[in-house]
Amino acid sequence: MDDVKIGEILEPGTAEQQRKRAERVRAGFWKTARKAGRFIPFMDEVVAAYYCALDPQTPFRVRGTLLAALAYFVLPFDFIPDFLLGFGFTDDMAVLMTALASIRSHITPAHREAARKALEESD
Repeated sequence: MDDVKIGEILEPGTAEQQRKRAERVRAGFWKTARKAGRFIPFMDEVVAAYYCALDPQTPFRVRGTLLAALAYFVLPFDFIPDFLLGFGFTDDMAVLMTALASIRSHITPAHREAARKALEESD
């Protein structure tokens, strides 16, 4: 990933860093979500966070936090590689839970409805 360190990914970053991160998240989110869906019990909140992160009405700092956590989620190799079945997404869950806990109030009913529809369509 362009020789970026994991610690750098977890920082909200500048507007340009957020734009690049949003591109990476868009490119890999659904593929990773399909693989991780059976391991992450709160996938509906993760998908709602995805829609919140891409919403231009979401405050800059909140978008940065969400994009950083979602970028970590879509990385194939992180602290615990995702290919380790049953354990590979545990670090991703920790990062996502922390991000969600800090920004939960910014996830709107519209984000949750978009997530619900997207998850229904992917079944």
